[in-house]
Amino acid sequence: MIVPTAEGRRSLILDNTRLQAPPHTPELSLYLAEEITPIWRMTEEALQEIGLPPPFWAFAWAGGQALARYVLDNPEVVAGKPVIDFASGSGIVAIAAARAGAARVLAADIDPFCGAAIGLNTAANGVACAFTDVDLLNAPAPAWAQVILAGDICYERPMAGRVMAWLGDAKAGGATVLIGDPGRSYFPREGLTKLAEYQVPTTRELEDMAIKKACVWTLV
Repeated sequence: MIVPTAEGRRSLILDNTRLQAPPHTPELSLYLAEEITPIWRMTEEALQEIGLPPPFWAFAWAGGQALARYVLDNPEVVAGKPVIDFASGSGIVAIAAARAGAARVLAADIDPFCGAAIGLNTAANGVACAFTDVDLLNAPAPAWAQVILAGDICYERPMAGRVMAWLGDAKAGGATVLIGDPGRSYFPREGLTKLAEYQVPTTRELEDMAIKKACVWTLV
């Protein structure tokens, strides 16, 4: 298997995306795929050859758009605070936090392609965010993180359980935890308070409807 270099990952992203504004956060610009099916099929075919995981970084998912919108509209949530954007994907939430005045933003995602995508996207928006592909779930949340943001994390049962337990421990340790979710099957409702609800334009290629209700929640 050929493992892509950092430059190879960057080139693949530039070749398969276009800089554009997500519909629910028009003040941001991200390198996103215009057509979902071609890039998804390409990655499936190339998986064994170049080690390319599914391109979650190529789309602005509804939960992430909702959470980014909330952060941009309520900057006091992150302003002057160190922030982690967990399962960052394209980096839309991390970029929103940086725009809103976070003291420090760490975008975390186990897919190294996200590092390349986030590098391109932060540069396009004139902000700086650190990136790690270390699996943060293998240890307690860093003590320095005052705010943890997580969008679209509950689409698989085992992962949802692990992430919610980790976020719960972070909350118990003093962190503010905000979650963006569009009604994923494995999203819990216990121990959460809804902060906002949005109607987020999306695509039937990604979701089950063209306008997806997505909510922002906080752990209590």
